[in-house]
Amino acid sequence: MVSDTFVLEMEEQLIAMRKELLDKLTEDNSDFREMVNAMGIKDSIDVAADDIAFKKMEAINKHEANRLRSIENALARIHNGKYGHCLKCLKKIPEERLRAIPYAVLCVDCKNAEEVPGRR
Repeated sequence: MVSDTFVLEMEEQLIAMRKELLDKLTEDNSDFREMVNAMGIKDSIDVAADDIAFKKMEAINKHEANRLRSIENALARIHNGKYGHCLKCLKKIPEERLRAIPYAVLCVDCKNAEEVPGRR
């Protein structure tokens, strides 16, 4: 079983990560709005450059949104007493792994098996 002290420490870390991510997403959205507002009459090269910038920002926001969802899910697992257990095999996820990735849902073995097809 994961110790209460460790879970509280991870909860604080997850809450801090969530705040940082929300701040970043808010900042990115204002940057995105500035880019839209700055668009005027442009030649095709300018439009292509803006399109690439838009797509890059959209990809970053999607990645960050997925990370935010993972953080929220980890906080929910803390509150329902399921934090620190692999969602596949139900074994305890090592504290070292949770310290590195506080929102991890798989133990090292299950994660490795997922990444390498045909393993396990």
